[in-house]
Amino acid sequence: MANTQSDASQNSGASTAWQIIGRLVASAIVLAITAFFTPGFSINNIWALIIAAVVLAVMDYLITKFTGLNASPFGKGFVGFALSAIILYATQFFVAGYSISWMAAIIGALIYGVIDYFIPGNQQM
Repeated sequence: MANTQSDASQNSGASTAWQIIGRLVASAIVLAITAFFTPGFSINNIWALIIAAVVLAVMDYLITKFTGLNASPFGKGFVGFALSAIILYATQFFVAGYSISWMAAIIGALIYGVIDYFIPGNQQM
């Protein structure tokens, strides 16, 4: 019985790691599509895209953890939309090769939210 529980906990840990990796890959794809369709939003290379996806995920997690607000455009209405735009804009200060204007952050938050809405899967970490 003890072996079954330890096997389940080890399998759960591996499953969680794959979920996080899958979430980051999906986030990077959504971010790349958003940058492509948003004027004034550019990501110079694949490494900037990967790092930006990680930074966005960490910032979203921290905001959700400390404030309880969901920073997605469809998470909490206008507050979620505004937080999403702020996070998209603030990411440029942490990632080299990522640039976005205020107007592009607003448009990008809308595009990111629409694309993220249609990506299947659990959006909770």
